[in-house]
Amino acid sequence: MAAVKKKKKANKIKFELSLPAIGGIAVVCFCIFLWMYLLGIWTGQSLLQKSYGESGMDAIDPSAARSLQPVLEISPSKKKEVIR
Repeated sequence: MAAVKKKKKANKIKFELSLPAIGGIAVVCFCIFLWMYLLGIWTGQSLLQKSYGESGMDAIDPSAARSLQPVLEISPSKKKEVIR
């Protein structure tokens, strides 16, 4: 009689990591994601500054910019006190 051949199982890759190793990988991933977030914020801010100019008020005409400034109104009775 012929011998029955057993099928070989495919070799599986196993990762055996300790808890400190998993924690280290988590810390490294967190730092990478934080760095990418900060780079994205910096890039977005620099792109916005280029589109609106250096001060950000270049897109507004001067007459509209004056109307945005707060106006201090003094009642007529207090004007006399201020002048003295």
